Amino acid sequence: MIKRSVIFAASILVCAFAAPAARAEWPDHPIRWVVGFGPGGANDLIARFAAEGVGKRLGQTIVIENRPGAGAVIGTAFVAHSAPDGYTFLVGAASTITNSLLLKDLPYADSDLVPVGMIAVAPSTIIVHPSVPANNMAEFIAWAKAQGGKGVNWSTAGNGSTPEFVAEMIKEATGVSFTIIPYKSGGDGVNAVLANDVSATSEASIVVLPKIKAGLLKAIATTYEKRISIYPSITTTAEQGYPSVQIGHWAGLYAPRGTPEPIIQRMNAELQAALKTPEVQDKLTKTGIEPAGGSVADFVAFMKTERQRLSDLAAKMKVTKEK
Repeated sequence: MIKRSVIFAASILVCAFAAPAARAEWPDHPIRWVVGFGPGGANDLIARFAAEGVGKRLGQTIVIENRPGAGAVIGTAFVAHSAPDGYTFLVGAASTITNSLLLKDLPYADSDLVPVGMIAVAPSTIIVHPSVPANNMAEFIAWAKAQGGKGVNWSTAGNGSTPEFVAEMIKEATGVSFTIIPYKSGGDGVNAVLANDVSATSEASIVVLPKIKAGLLKAIATTYEKRISIYPSITTTAEQGYPSVQIGHWAGLYAPRGTPEPIIQRMNAELQAALKTPEVQDKLTKTGIEPAGGSVADFVAFMKTERQRLSDLAAKMKVTKEK
């Protein structure tokens, strides 16, 4: 009788320890992906398309949380200081690797984030308000130079964002300087061009193509390495004689340092798998976005190359207050 009681008590003890272990299996509740820009920009839209596919594979909802401001510093810092439990991730952009080149006293260190995987690249397109008398790079540069002391206003998605690097690349290639007007998202920057508050910017295909097709904006060139597959009439900067003006709007996933390696590898695997599904590929490519994917190591290598490539340009940029 005593032996039976001991066995019964032991079984209860085993169950007591086993239950929390079962409940701890990741993920057991919704996950959030933080976007450091406002709704409507390239990173926000890419994040939403990818999150839907990854969430289905994980069996959990992935919630997109926008925390814009300070060139994505606010959203990045939030994730960097979040619990490394696999339930908070950052959808980063160029600013994730260049903010430390541009800004002093960041509220986080680059090492506070660990790369999880590349999501996608949206080709960037230089666009102007329809009133600007230019249809290609040569005409745009000539018009900009003719403005003299007035200068040309150029909107960006915040300090260190891709549009700001495009402006600096144009300056390096042609000598034309722009007055940089930073906003909190690519969508806001494009809206400023639509309202003719600024004359030009460079933004992701997913944001500008519908407005170009509607005649609300004029496309000057795409800064990507090749033409946009769904809109091949827009020629590249390289084809127009400006090969050094080249960059894309990329989006990649990061986690707080200390996030368990099995979670990082699982998230990477499900992200890659989701990007290969016809459903996600169709949503991305129809808007002019190229799914990227790749291993954690692939993403690390890409980040290293981009940081080296953009560091000289970043040293010449001036940080200005967002609109």
